[in-house]
Amino acid sequence: MSGEDPAKGKFCAKCPCMEKCPLVSAMRLIGGKWKVPILCALHQDGPTRYNDLKRKIHGITNTMLASSLKELEEAGLVKRQQFMEIPVRVEYSLIPRANDLLPILGQLAVWGAANQENASGSHDAVLNGASEQMETGDHAV
Repeated sequence: MSGEDPAKGKFCAKCPCMEKCPLVSAMRLIGGKWKVPILCALHQDGPTRYNDLKRKIHGITNTMLASSLKELEEAGLVKRQQFMEIPVRVEYSLIPRANDLLPILGQLAVWGAANQENASGSHDAVLNGASEQMETGDHAV
């Protein structure tokens, strides 16, 4: 028996960058079920109040929205602005650093559309539709 951890795949055992892999770092910032939909909603709507975000992102709980917003804020992608009014108003918005991420998410959306199965089974139709959306700017990101 070698001292190698059987839980690690061969790729992970040989990858020299797993501790400092930039892709892993990026996925820590935007990974999870809710962070990308939050980023997309803020991109589409601009500064948005908490309850408006909750209504826009179907299925998200208060706990997940609050924790995801906090993580995105800590990651330097989302800004939380509190207005000293009665009642207190809070808005969330993307900061310029997050705008650098939007074209990457757009390309990821194209890839996702090209690789998902659709009802008609026409892989090319999905790819063409995604490409047209990216060219016209009519996409979720």
